[in-house]
Amino acid sequence: MTYSSAIDFLYSSLPVYQKIGPGAYKPGLGNSEALDAMFGHPHRAYPCIHIAGTNGKGSTAHTLAAILTAAGYRTGLYTSPHIYDFRERIRVDGTKIRPEAVTEFVERWIEIQNSKSEIQNSPLAPSFFELTSTMAFKYFESEGVDVAVIETGLGGRLDSTNIITPILSVVTNISLDHTALLGDTRAAIAAEKAGIFKPGVPAVVGEWDAETRPVFERIAAATGAPLYKADPVEVIYEADANFYPSTPWGPLRGELAGTHQALNAATILCALGRLTDRFDITPEAVAEGFARVTELTGLFGRWSKIGEAPLTIADTGHNCGGWEHIVTNLNRLDHPRKGIVMGFVADKDLAPVFGLLRGLAGDVRLYFAAPTAPRGLAAEELAERARAEGFDGRVIPDVNMAVAEARKDAGPEGMVLVAGSNFLISDLDPAQSLAR
Repeated sequence: MTYSSAIDFLYSSLPVYQKIGPGAYKPGLGNSEALDAMFGHPHRAYPCIHIAGTNGKGSTAHTLAAILTAAGYRTGLYTSPHIYDFRERIRVDGTKIRPEAVTEFVERWIEIQNSKSEIQNSPLAPSFFELTSTMAFKYFESEGVDVAVIETGLGGRLDSTNIITPILSVVTNISLDHTALLGDTRAAIAAEKAGIFKPGVPAVVGEWDAETRPVFERIAAATGAPLYKADPVEVIYEADANFYPSTPWGPLRGELAGTHQALNAATILCALGRLTDRFDITPEAVAEGFARVTELTGLFGRWSKIGEAPLTIADTGHNCGGWEHIVTNLNRLDHPRKGIVMGFVADKDLAPVFGLLRGLAGDVRLYFAAPTAPRGLAAEELAERARAEGFDGRVIPDVNMAVAEARKDAGPEGMVLVAGSNFLISDLDPAQSLAR
């Protein structure tokens, strides 16, 4: 089996949420527990940090992994979805899983499927995420990691990753997203995310309010998980970084910029305080992890600068919580003209996003693009939804052409943001969009 055929098997033989949406979601841990047993419970070979939340969990996971790597620990990192390459999901010290490791795992799974003795006459039908989570756990075991940072896929309580017993549980924040699967109130979603709390395992919550705080406190008490709330961190917003002048680890410069990253930084610092009894983490390692997270872990798509003159930013903000911070960040920037290239999946409720866009100040122009993925919302349909909310813009389905046009319109002193679905960002090719 070749690597490409292994990837084809994963995408063609298993239900993939990123392709078909909620139909691929398999609530419950039965499949994951059975897979885990088949592969020898690999996650028990190393300590894990488990991270959930509506927004910010990817940045938080990557930064914690970067800090642990900088501290000298061999660190596994499992996140989703990927942007360009499946192997982005599974990394050790920032290096993507080897293609042959993917192939070997898929071959082993096919062997198990075909062996009635191993599956006890009850063939499993795992989802893409269930199987790839097991792949990550097994790879980290084979690579001899000292610690693994594990991001949930969707929710927490019934997420495939929730078979682990971590040394630390983290929930970044709660906003309305995936309401058909997780609940239609923030309290209900908080209960699902808090489902990763474990008895005796410290639990850190980045943000809460009057609606979600009682949920976290109730579940932590019922579970027996010591609960910690992140304290706000002092931040100075620079042109392309966040500066934190006063932290328990000294002054820090975070290359991940914006208001949302200041909230993530508070969560990360609180989490680090729960890890020092297990790991030797120096101020130098914390500073290096904050300053070099993209280099150390391969993170992309979190207010990532991809071009200058005009400043061009890519962000995977795809829900109301993400766009709340996007609008705040855009209003902080002093550019005479701003362009927003946007694209989403078809099942996304966009009315709250357009409601937030009403808070934009200055000369802002919209460009409607479309992800090429099967679930992508057509650019024309996006434009219709925008018009219904009182917004006009240009329809340019190809995201790279849309970015190129937006850059021309903005001029060297302006700025362009391309944001929305992960699928839209995965279609982005800076070499094309910036060269036109």
